[in-house]
Amino acid sequence: MIEPDLRDRLLAEPELLLEDRDVMNALIAANERTMGNNIVDLRGIAMERLEARLDRLEDTHRSVIAAAYENLAGTNQVHRAILQMLDPLSFEDFLKTLNTEVAATLRVDCIRLVLESVQPEDSPALLRKLGDVLYVAEPGFVADYLAGGRNVPMRPVVLRQVAPDNDSLYGDRSGWIRSEALMRLDFGKGRLPGMLVLGAEDPHQFKPTHGTDLLAFFAGVFERTMRRWLS
Repeated sequence: MIEPDLRDRLLAEPELLLEDRDVMNALIAANERTMGNNIVDLRGIAMERLEARLDRLEDTHRSVIAAAYENLAGTNQVHRAILQMLDPLSFEDFLKTLNTEVAATLRVDCIRLVLESVQPEDSPALLRKLGDVLYVAEPGFVADYLAGGRNVPMRPVVLRQVAPDNDSLYGDRSGWIRSEALMRLDFGKGRLPGMLVLGAEDPHQFKPTHGTDLLAFFAGVFERTMRRWLS
């Protein structure tokens, strides 16, 4: 027999049993055992299926919420990085900010700005001074690097896991970079294209399966800012 105090509480608050899934499963199992092996309880089967569906819905709900928070966090990161990028009043400070404040906000290990030049060896002193951020390349370098040696359509944003085989772009950090985000930059009619590179030591930070909308927006703001500096 159930203890009187417990029995009185269950009678007073029967919803306690209904809200406890383990208790309800135990009661249903006990009921099925009393009916024998030759009787099928359709209500029990239906409840099991509803529970399985509820579990799937709860997992989906948690995944949607997590994705929404992750997307919101990424949006806030990009917005902060853009504001930091717009603060400098000189081109030199603008480039230095990329590899310091902006890189820290975007949580990447390095940022490189690639500019194509007909005579890269004759680059101005300012470009050589900012060699840790700026990389001057020959015409066609951007398209070749974005394609990665493959014959594929040109995309504005490329995410990939990579282990650079040379130190021309990343310099001393080439041995540490394991994933990168590449954004093609259009500086306007009559100008050679450029590329903004985000390098990360984490091989899972940039994958081809990740979304590129935020990075495309960031690249759009960046190239418009660069057009003003170049003019």
